[in-house]
Amino acid sequence: MIIKRIFLFFVIALILLASVGCVEKFTCSVLNCKIKSGEDITFFIATDPHHLSKKTYDNGKAFHWFLNSGDGKLLQYTDEIIDAFTLDIEDSKPNILIIPGDLTCNGEKESHLEMAEKLKNIKKLGVHVFVVPGNHDIENPWARNYFGDEMIKIDSITKEEFVEIYEPFGFKDAISRDSHSLSYLAAPAEDVWLLMLDSAKYKRNKVRDAPEMGGEIPSKTFNWIRECANLAKENNAQIIAVMHHSLMDHSEVINEHYTIENSQEVIDLLLDCDIQIVLSGHIHLQDIKSYKRDNKNIYDIATSCLIAYPNQYGVLKFSPEKGFDYATRRVDVYAWAWENSIKDRNLNNFNKYSRDFFRQRSYDKYYDTLLEISKFSNEEMKAISETVAELNLKYFAGFRNELIHDIFPTKGFKILQDTAPFFIRDYVMSMFNDQKTDNNKIHIPIYSK
Repeated sequence: MIIKRIFLFFVIALILLASVGCVEKFTCSVLNCKIKSGEDITFFIATDPHHLSKKTYDNGKAFHWFLNSGDGKLLQYTDEIIDAFTLDIEDSKPNILIIPGDLTCNGEKESHLEMAEKLKNIKKLGVHVFVVPGNHDIENPWARNYFGDEMIKIDSITKEEFVEIYEPFGFKDAISRDSHSLSYLAAPAEDVWLLMLDSAKYKRNKVRDAPEMGGEIPSKTFNWIRECANLAKENNAQIIAVMHHSLMDHSEVINEHYTIENSQEVIDLLLDCDIQIVLSGHIHLQDIKSYKRDNKNIYDIATSCLIAYPNQYGVLKFSPEKGFDYATRRVDVYAWAWENSIKDRNLNNFNKYSRDFFRQRSYDKYYDTLLEISKFSNEEMKAISETVAELNLKYFAGFRNELIHDIFPTKGFKILQDTAPFFIRDYVMSMFNDQKTDNNKIHIPIYSK
């Protein structure tokens, strides 16, 4: 009996070893890449859509408080903005859509189910769709219904439900999945593969009052990443990495809980794997940062929030001869509203409405912060808040350095210049010392092996 068990053990071991060998020898014909080698590829990147189902709120006091205490996200119009974005996709016909997390407002199941339906409609247009979770998506203790004066706690979804709901958008066709996270490797094209990295920390959310905002790439995932990179090299494919959180600091002042906790380790790992592009979201800033080591560059391209001003998304074009070109494009909500005969004053004048809404939220946020400090007069607080609100319109849209020098003559800026350092002053001054002046575009040459 013992001999039979030992024999059976060796047979299973041999089968497992044979299976591993097959994985290492995969070719693109086996991987079933949809886009063949030598073809140009267009990727759309839409970060942080934060969809909120209209079934979760009414026009009452609770929702208005929630909306107006936020950071400028147009949660009351996520349906319309995402549908307008879908029209952009239909008109432009990209090959691939990437969504680096925060698909929903606070992980509401109804919001997830509706978001998946919207992605199915995009997939029907012939677009390959790939998603990873963000810090708002799974086991979120902030999931609520907003009816009348009440905020009613509701269930969020589990990580298993996330995979089930979004199975058609990356998980089903993954070449490989990490056993320690929801990360996976996808090969939509022979020349370019996608390393979709789960950077969100949601395992303890059930026992927390707020979702874990920070992120990391688990150290147990590192070997899997190396194996993915080796497999890509064997198939002459380049890898683009995608994660919700920032790989690098996109702000000198605001980076805690935005940049992954093991940033340098992951940068070194990705450089070792010859990965040069990371697409991220989370911070809602339009920003591009780079890091160089041993004549190798890696770029972290953070695309701003789809449903907050300036309501833009990234367009990454790959050419086998030239490399990668990234630029941003704004969702044409007005065109969608016109085509669908929508009569809504805000949507019919969307650019101004979105700008004014975002500006007011910025103003309120910094005025409240200054009020807590109790350091300035009311007139000074108003002037500073006006200055920061005006700066944020350009800052979040990707403009830095000399492109925002027109703020210098304002009363608020002069007050900040003449005061001792504190958070808001440091935040404003950091905008004039950025790595790039226009973070809406970059050319990245083809990686030479």
